[in-house]
Amino acid sequence: MKKTTCELLDILKKAPNIESYMDTSSDDFIKKIPLADYLNTLIIEKEFKKSTIINHSGLDRSYAYQIFDGLRTPNRDKVLSLCLSMNLNIKETQQLLKHTGYTPLYAKFKRDSIILFGLEHALSVIEINELLYEMKEEILN
Repeated sequence: MKKTTCELLDILKKAPNIESYMDTSSDDFIKKIPLADYLNTLIIEKEFKKSTIINHSGLDRSYAYQIFDGLRTPNRDKVLSLCLSMNLNIKETQQLLKHTGYTPLYAKFKRDSIILFGLEHALSVIEINELLYEMKEEILN
């Protein structure tokens, strides 16, 4: 069974050296997956069409295709726009962010809370941007 973050931190604090920590904890580390691979796996699993995802994301078409091809590395907001356009739930979005090296959404940040609310209520990118704007937060770009 995977250790929690708190458990790993406790083990790390007690470790006599970094090598012993790595030896005992390496199975618990999150495995980083290239974003393009993760997105393309989701497309296959959920039977999405790239063109539909891209149209709903608000991203430039050629730029978005370059993301899916692994040629471009988007910022977190663009990744969130793709998650929203795929109608991913909170858990799926957090997993994608963690496994691809992006910071997960954090409910203690006002902006992230608004995005989490939008995910929970299956809002579109446009609807979430409207909420962000109304709450005087930076829109997804």
